[in-house]
Amino acid sequence: MKIKYLGTAAAEGWPALFCTCRACRLAAEKGGRNVRTRSQAIIDGRLLIDFPADTYWHFIKNSIPLDRISSCLITHSHEDHLYAEEFCNRRTGFAYLDGGSAPVLTVYGTEKPTKLVSAATSGCAPDRVAAVQLERFATADIEGYKVTPMDADHDPNAGSVIYIIEHGGKTLLYAHDTGIFPESDWTYMTERGLRFDFVSLDCTGGLYAQYEHGHMGTDACEKMRAKLIANGLADERTVFCLNHFSHNGGAIYDEISAAMEPGGFLVSYDGMEVEF
Repeated sequence: MKIKYLGTAAAEGWPALFCTCRACRLAAEKGGRNVRTRSQAIIDGRLLIDFPADTYWHFIKNSIPLDRISSCLITHSHEDHLYAEEFCNRRTGFAYLDGGSAPVLTVYGTEKPTKLVSAATSGCAPDRVAAVQLERFATADIEGYKVTPMDADHDPNAGSVIYIIEHGGKTLLYAHDTGIFPESDWTYMTERGLRFDFVSLDCTGGLYAQYEHGHMGTDACEKMRAKLIANGLADERTVFCLNHFSHNGGAIYDEISAAMEPGGFLVSYDGMEVEF
């Protein structure tokens, strides 16, 4: 399985819109991996995760054939993870889909995000975009991937979930946006006897904003790694990656990677690709 991080920032992007804080000024000055767009990832070049306004730039920069993508998971309805109105640009007269042979794009999520997608597309692209509601702790087959949403410690009004994705004997945990996992998740994961090959953890707070609820910082991520290993859900073979960063954490990529990579964490950046 292969994950590619298309965007790795929280809501504001980094440098953040309108901001002149030290972290934003430094990211702009140094550039490269320190510049981050809003959160989005793709699995094996097929299974898209989230759909922010920066999807257009991700499509251009990474040469993603969006016309051929047929499945998109949404973690929750906040605007940096779901820009539902953009799906209307798939409608007839705006998108010429390879002679009409391109697949319907199916958007998956809990009730809140799927309702937003349906409302946005019902009058413009109902034949080209579909919304399918997933239930927490119920595994769905999506293009041969086994996808299971779990509870997220994040805004309950946004339909927030994290995802287990299984394919080809590999298991991925994609845990954004969330604080320390709810007990319901630990019960489900341990009862199933899962072992993760790759764990992507929310690290919105970075080094200096040590969130534990709603989001996480590096301290909470270390706690999550230790608990996953202690519960037999991960081991020395598991790859742990920190992702979804905000300028409120105060430390740019160069600083976070210097602090966390020696301890065994990867630190994501826009365009980073990991095969496991």
